[in-house]
Amino acid sequence: MARFSCLPYAFLLMIVMSFLMAVAIAGNVRLQDCPKACGYRCSATSHKKPCLFYCNKCCKKCLCVPSGTYGHKEECPCYNNWKTKEGKPKCP
Repeated sequence: MARFSCLPYAFLLMIVMSFLMAVAIAGNVRLQDCPKACGYRCSATSHKKPCLFYCNKCCKKCLCVPSGTYGHKEECPCYNNWKTKEGKPKCP
């Protein structure tokens, strides 16, 4: 009779739970973590100073910074929807 092992199922469950937790907290930061989150968000740009300025401003208002160095703004509706007077995105 074949022996039933729970190990593969436990491993799969851990992977699924990790993914769900990451999705649930994606982008959300505490106020004191804004500089670090924005440092990473702006790490790939050649315009670091303005990127860091606006990212930190947006982070302090929204308490959210999208994951990655570009895009993914749908993770943070406040960050995504804040526009300049001209209607362009305010947050990098």
